[in-house]
Amino acid sequence: MTTKPKAKKFRIRRPGLTPEASGSSTAPQQPQAAAQQAPRPAPKAVPKPAPRKPAPNAADMIPDPEEAARRLIMEQAGHTPAPQHAAKPAPSGNVQSAREGNTATSIDEIRKEGLTGRQLRMARRVAQKNGLAPTSDFDAVRLLREKGIDPFQRSNMMDLVVQQPDQQAATGTAVANAPNADQAKVQLPQTIPVGKAQLPSTELAPAEERAKEIRRIQKDIANRRRKKLFLLATRLTAFVFLPTFIAAWYFFVIATPMYATKSEFLIQQAESQAAGAASGLFGGSPMATAQDSIAVQGYLQSREAMLRLEEDVGFKSHFSGDDIDTLKRLDENSTDEEAYKLYQQKVKIGYDPTEGIVRMEVIAADPQTSAEFARALVGYAEERVDNISLRVREDAMRGARGSFEEAELKRVEALTRVTQLQEELGVLDPAAANALLQQEMSSLQTLLLEKELQLASLLDNRRPNQARVDGTRAEIRRLEEKIVEVQTQMTSSGSDANNQARKNAELRAAEEDYQTRTVLLQQSLQAMEAARVEAERQVRYLSLSVAPVPPDEATYPRKFENTMLAFLIFAGIYLLVSLTASILREQVSS
Repeated sequence: MTTKPKAKKFRIRRPGLTPEASGSSTAPQQPQAAAQQAPRPAPKAVPKPAPRKPAPNAADMIPDPEEAARRLIMEQAGHTPAPQHAAKPAPSGNVQSAREGNTATSIDEIRKEGLTGRQLRMARRVAQKNGLAPTSDFDAVRLLREKGIDPFQRSNMMDLVVQQPDQQAATGTAVANAPNADQAKVQLPQTIPVGKAQLPSTELAPAEERAKEIRRIQKDIANRRRKKLFLLATRLTAFVFLPTFIAAWYFFVIATPMYATKSEFLIQQAESQAAGAASGLFGGSPMATAQDSIAVQGYLQSREAMLRLEEDVGFKSHFSGDDIDTLKRLDENSTDEEAYKLYQQKVKIGYDPTEGIVRMEVIAADPQTSAEFARALVGYAEERVDNISLRVREDAMRGARGSFEEAELKRVEALTRVTQLQEELGVLDPAAANALLQQEMSSLQTLLLEKELQLASLLDNRRPNQARVDGTRAEIRRLEEKIVEVQTQMTSSGSDANNQARKNAELRAAEEDYQTRTVLLQQSLQAMEAARVEAERQVRYLSLSVAPVPPDEATYPRKFENTMLAFLIFAGIYLLVSLTASILREQVSS
């Protein structure tokens, strides 16, 4: 059974292209117009070919394209139309082919078509792929049209399938004007070859042939799909599953179990009864000790704490043992910088500003060693807290204590001066002694006044009693002498050492100085007491809320969580690289 050649597909003409420029008009479609049309002038670069006469052995009957298309649609739908051999008579006269019309197209006419820059660049790439050497983008369009290639046709996935010779014979398909399948296929409509009738076959391919062809296409698609799936599985295995398996093998088999000891402590401030309203407002909040907590956290994460832990407990020697796996083991001759990096990984400290609690987690290969490390670090933190508040307390008490000691010393000196003056005067209280002398002086003056009055009354008599007058005068004289003696005792003149007024004034000044020093001493005592209260308020205490207790199970590594994390990381990296490569490939190929 003869097979019918496959009918050619009719391509829709691109908008903006004239029939002359695109070369889509064929001689069978417009025979009379092609015969009546005068030959156009050829471009300067290409000479105009001589008109070709029809061969004497040309086919007498030419099929109608519309009829051929209708029959092809009915055959694909499964209908068997009646055979029609009627054909239009071949046109007589000189007929130009589409290739000759494309050759006559000039670059100026191509410029008038309004092609975009992307189309021109596409035409140049297609020309270079077909081995042409265009001088410009418009020249590339002209050369491609001369060869019968559409520079603006998009590639189809079905065009990539290369048919075998037996399949071409079965389907009746062949590439026009190409000796083999490796040559570039013709993408523009061509003229009908002279001497060969292009009539559709009246015989239909059997259903088995169509089913076989469909199965072949499906099998080819399935094979390509399986190949892509196999390549995808290979890439996923190489870049995702294999690294995840290696990570899981390390976490489940090789990694050394690590034990974590957790502890919590907070820094508190002593509150006194004499604290003000403002200090009482923030005294119980974490804001009062936030700076101290942050300072302690920084100290525990410093190199100083690591070196002290190494000296007291032996941090390096513990992580340099043979029971530690290679990735976590510390070299025996490692530097302090390497040990400090490992210390930052094994000692994790966090501060919660809302609650004011410092949380510490110490990781070691042995639970007892982990708890020992945690207790040592808590002790270091407590010492640091005491050192922070010690200087504040000493500065607050130093000035108050010095003022009190100075006031007390001057008070003792004033008291000693008062005592010396009292010993010199022979009296304990010079003011009382002066009061007694003044009282005695007042009594003597009163008696003297009475005796003088008595003497005057006696002398008023005409014949006074001389004895009584003499006695009264003697008593007045004795009273006057006594008054003079008392006055001399109270205020003696001269610069001798027995000057009572001077000594009394010195004693009074000494007593006043003593009283002033006593008042200043009391004020200094009050200031020192206030400084002591303030120093007590500045005291910081480290309160251990969660004591370090050695765990009974290994905390690290978290095998399943770490394996899933490794899988997500590798999958994310592969996805990012794949998307980046796809985007770059699309940008380069467009």
